[in-house]
Amino acid sequence: MARIFKNKPGLRSCTGFMYSRRSVLFPSTSTRSIETLAFEEARSPSHKPVADYSALVLHGLMGSARNWRSFSRNLASSLSAFSPPSDWKMVVVDLRNHGRSAGLSGLHPPHDIPSAANDVANLVKSQGWSWPDVVLGHSMGGKVALQYAMSCARGDYGTSAKLPKQLWVLDSVPGIVNPEETSGEVEKVLETLQGIPKTIPSRKWLVDYLINLGFSKSLSEWLGTNLKKSGEHETFAFDLDAIIQMFDSYREMDYWPLLEHPPKGMEIVIVRAENSDRWDPHVTRRLESLDKKRGDESEGKVSVVVLPKSGHWVHVDNPKGLLEIVIPKMASLA
Repeated sequence: MARIFKNKPGLRSCTGFMYSRRSVLFPSTSTRSIETLAFEEARSPSHKPVADYSALVLHGLMGSARNWRSFSRNLASSLSAFSPPSDWKMVVVDLRNHGRSAGLSGLHPPHDIPSAANDVANLVKSQGWSWPDVVLGHSMGGKVALQYAMSCARGDYGTSAKLPKQLWVLDSVPGIVNPEETSGEVEKVLETLQGIPKTIPSRKWLVDYLINLGFSKSLSEWLGTNLKKSGEHETFAFDLDAIIQMFDSYREMDYWPLLEHPPKGMEIVIVRAENSDRWDPHVTRRLESLDKKRGDESEGKVSVVVLPKSGHWVHVDNPKGLLEIVIPKMASLA
């Protein structure tokens, strides 16, 4: 598949947050000699020094940890109130070239899905955490999650690495993405951003500029959240060329073999948004056949769930519905 643009390097940071009983985030910092991804933590209300279970949450292309902050807080809090209650730590990650991990020097090219998954494994090891029980990934983050599981099963992360018990892939097509079968919206956004000056007068200027080009107000405002102050102007927090390289990798990676033979002891849950424009009929039929497949105990399981009343932005369009799907399954691990 042809690449749409050129690339560059980037990346790092390490700041965590604790979720309190009053829904307040308390910052805590950690200094390590190993450069790792930026992250935030959301904890179930608990007096335990260490949570019983943990989950990693991975955002999509041009997203960041803060996009999933509210959802992760609500998920941790809801699990603590579920019957039986369980104590969870949610680690919400800024993937390479995104959020507070953008512009850091420790994460080297290639900027692709395998490298992004390796970053996640390195974060777990560098912090001395237990390997996560659950990994949730949205859009591009869904493919990072799939790669993480595949690499973990192959032993790429060392003999100490343990597979997650559940892997959630949120509105992310698991196979090769044919640009002729998509709306082309992401490609249009990236082409447009390439033509914008490196210094931007203001966030309002960018939002108005994008709206005038025909992009929706919500998309334009969301892209504006990726700006950071640079003197009297604004610049994008991410390295656009590296973002493009990650998008190319997202389109090219194929995880159907993993879904056809999931590792023993792991359930892969594919959540397809009802109104998402990312799914072709042949892909949904293939997923449904895997969902109905009766495997033996030598392999894991694939489940497919449709999230109603939602487009691709599942955590924004129907967060309550997504929580209602995720909570019982995660609670079943307790």
